[in-house]
Amino acid sequence: MIEFTVVIPARYASVRLPGKPLRDIAGKPMIEHVYLRAKESAARGVVIATDDERIATTAAAFGAAVCMTGDQHVSGSERIAEVCDLMAWPDDAIVVNLQGDEPAMPAKLIDQCANLLADNDADIATLASPMASQEDFDNPNVVKVVVDGNGDALYFSRASIPYARQDLHKDRALRTALHHHGVYGYRCGVLRRLVIAKPSDLEICEQLEQLRALTLGMTIRVGIANERPGAGVDTEEDLARAAANLSA
Repeated sequence: MIEFTVVIPARYASVRLPGKPLRDIAGKPMIEHVYLRAKESAARGVVIATDDERIATTAAAFGAAVCMTGDQHVSGSERIAEVCDLMAWPDDAIVVNLQGDEPAMPAKLIDQCANLLADNDADIATLASPMASQEDFDNPNVVKVVVDGNGDALYFSRASIPYARQDLHKDRALRTALHHHGVYGYRCGVLRRLVIAKPSDLEICEQLEQLRALTLGMTIRVGIANERPGAGVDTEEDLARAAANLSA
């Protein structure tokens, strides 16, 4: 089992769900559920990274290690890169970015993501699942990824890729596309390179940060998730769904 640390970036501001990390799910703030999933993994440590004192106070109350970061970050990757520097972690240290709105991410998938970096031939690791439905394939809020023969990402998109030019190939397109999940593994050195680079045009168009890595020529290894994780939380409807699932 590879050694790694989980960092959970958490910010208070959210356009669609203000105060998202502190919203209640089954009697606990969402950030605590995410933290508990991380603690169930094989990580040697779990750190919550935030610039908000309300989140920091809540996290400390349930026993989490907290790293206070600057408030200038526009992405979780930037926030985690600052944690790497503040903690003086070496370039070869492995960090898993578990986003603060993933309360139903199984711990074994966190381990699976980290272990994709064990062979040392990929810059970044992430997970995906087969597309569950045509509705998901057509949904721009479901990020799609297509991979090469080695399982490395060719492209990520909110669009329905690959596009079936002929109707008889629609089933093939649905089988080829993968539903990307919001968990990433990096070595700190890769993360440092990533965040000092300017956003690429592809990233700006799709609003998908992983396209910056592909533009830089980085290899993103995509593992097929051993089980499909529960959905992340972006809206009030997602919050209600997560509460129902975690209360069951």
